[in-house]
Amino acid sequence: MTLTPETLRRIRHIELRTRRLVNESFAGAYHSVFKGRGIAFDSVRAYTPGDDVRDIDWNVTARAGEPFVKNYTEERELTVMLMLDASASNLFGTVNRQKRDLAAELGAVLAFMAISNNDKVGLLVFSDQIEQYIAPRKGRKHVLRLIRDLLTVQPTQTGTDLGLALRTMSQALKRRAIIFLVSDFLVDNQQYQRDLQITGQRHDVIAIVLSDPLEQRWPDVGLIGLHDAENADVKWVDTGSTKWRKQFARRSAHFQDKRDTALLTAQIDRIDICVEDDYVDALTRFFQQRVRRLRQ
Repeated sequence: MTLTPETLRRIRHIELRTRRLVNESFAGAYHSVFKGRGIAFDSVRAYTPGDDVRDIDWNVTARAGEPFVKNYTEERELTVMLMLDASASNLFGTVNRQKRDLAAELGAVLAFMAISNNDKVGLLVFSDQIEQYIAPRKGRKHVLRLIRDLLTVQPTQTGTDLGLALRTMSQALKRRAIIFLVSDFLVDNQQYQRDLQITGQRHDVIAIVLSDPLEQRWPDVGLIGLHDAENADVKWVDTGSTKWRKQFARRSAHFQDKRDTALLTAQIDRIDICVEDDYVDALTRFFQQRVRRLRQ
């Protein structure tokens, strides 16, 4: 793919900004919250007073004629997968940016967090089909490719199939991973609830729920045509009608309740981020909550 100068500038801007955020705000928190798979044997050394006798390597001790103890290190390497909803509803944005732009920058931050801790990171982009899959790897060059694809991906479909994306991810990952599922979840919860529960049992799944203020409540802006980005339908509504605005708010609240129930039933963590909010604050709160939970 040939990148335009504008895309290259955006990639460079995101790299600089996210590297600073990772270094200043998130690197230590990420390491504290996401632990490795356990403790692995590293080497042996001579016993010194105060060492735990349970760590004595009796085979080496017998051969050497003096006590030696085992050294252990944390088996740190993790796999982080970014699942990005690229359906047409994420092109919506009424403040300063679209939800898809927010998702791209969030993905960049999370990717840099992973490589700053020497972890692998991969990407799955989906609509109502799998648009792109990049296997998890390490390194700056790999992450820059992910950022490029996050910014430039052109989905071929407009719908959303969260269930398909979750099943595909479960099949692709052979070992436990950290999965950040970035979506607006504007789809019937029955479509993905079971797959979310199954995936959450095998992996550490964190749902990042994107939203826009107008998805909850509409102001009075008169007669307008609302275009459904996923099926191209257009419906004319009178936003000046108090009755219509109340009905819209009730339907929106009911839909959100069903989504919230699905996430709660699956027992996965969530991060709520509106396009008008600072995602740094949302991520900071998430890490703080996780740290407190680990200390309990």
